[in-house]
Amino acid sequence: MMAESGSSEVAVIGNVDLTSTELENNIINTMVERGTALLRRMEINVAEAEKRTGKNTVNMQETYTVYLIETRPAETIAEGGTPAAPDTLWRRYSEFELFRNYLLVTYPHIIIPPLPEKRAEFVWHKLSADNLDPDFVERRRVGLENFLLRVASHPVLSDDEMFLRFLTDEKRWKEAVLETGFQDKVDSRLKSLSAMFRVKNPDKQFTALKHYSDDLNTIISQLLRVRAKVADRLYGVYKVHGNYGRVFSEWSAIEKEMGDGLQSAGHHMDTYAASIDDILEEEEHYADQLKEYLFYTDAVRSVCRKQDLIQYELEMAVQDLSTKKQQKEELTSGTVRIFSLKGMTTKLFGQESQEQRESKLEALDLSIHEGEEAVNEKNRECKEFLQTAWGDIERFREQKDNDLREALISYAIMQISMCKKGIQVWSNAKECFNKM
Repeated sequence: MMAESGSSEVAVIGNVDLTSTELENNIINTMVERGTALLRRMEINVAEAEKRTGKNTVNMQETYTVYLIETRPAETIAEGGTPAAPDTLWRRYSEFELFRNYLLVTYPHIIIPPLPEKRAEFVWHKLSADNLDPDFVERRRVGLENFLLRVASHPVLSDDEMFLRFLTDEKRWKEAVLETGFQDKVDSRLKSLSAMFRVKNPDKQFTALKHYSDDLNTIISQLLRVRAKVADRLYGVYKVHGNYGRVFSEWSAIEKEMGDGLQSAGHHMDTYAASIDDILEEEEHYADQLKEYLFYTDAVRSVCRKQDLIQYELEMAVQDLSTKKQQKEELTSGTVRIFSLKGMTTKLFGQESQEQRESKLEALDLSIHEGEEAVNEKNRECKEFLQTAWGDIERFREQKDNDLREALISYAIMQISMCKKGIQVWSNAKECFNKM
């Protein structure tokens, strides 16, 4: 569900007309901006999933799932006409992971859309945690399609050459993306953590964003846990209503005048008990929307970690330049301000000759010049990162607010619909009792 100011053309997947009663029985998947050139000329779908068996890299047999990506020209079809056949290719989840890692390294200033979960999290007891479970695979298929649409709707990511090849080049894409050398540019997590704890002047905006991301992660995690507990209890309550059906059926067998009414009421109770399976399956799609933003919080933190690292490198460059300038001052004046190896050497072996001093001064001047250039370069890099990253953060905030608001409204409407169906079941049972 991406919405961006200034966008006049929006593609909707699912029903988002909140005034329509049909929304109560439909699942909102996502909304993406059609303003990017890619989505104006191409439709993208993950059409189906297929279970396969083969040998892995260590020559062991494994079962895995592949997903069919379909792309076709986004052209207007004349009435009665036939749409163009889509181009298709199959991708494994691991290939989606490789592509997203490439995006993280190539665009460190962008909040990269997350992939759906690899294994089910925040499950209630009747929900399978098996990553080959058909229901889980279907939800992941929807999530992978949403990921591709998120990327395709982004004003920068949509123009990436490797993205287009990911969609259209099944055989040579992996080789091409590895040839970019992105894996050599990966900042180690240890290096990023070191920068986070050692940076002296962290940017206040990014510090606040980091704290917000941590808080949002906690809140969404709590929401998902509460929802899983409610689902467990709701499932039990609905299924227990099946006992009404059994008891009414047994009771009807011993009654003559009341038998038909009791039998009909029992059927309504059975229907009510069975309806919870579809209700909770629909709820999982809303839970997946929350999970997307749970995983988005890590993408936000990734941008913050990169900013910390750039700021740390700037501070180290400034410190290094300051040290070199101090060395020059000491060499020029002949005094050593702090205890150092140079000071000990001078005391032990005497003062350096004029030629030695001039040679060292010349080397220091060159080193200081290089240090000043390094500081200027790091300053430019820091300012450019702040500008580009903050622009994408503002875009993300608008998207997040729209998405979560619509998801919560839709979830509330679904709950209202569920309650109305429960009222209708008991109203029907009441009519059955009236007719006895």
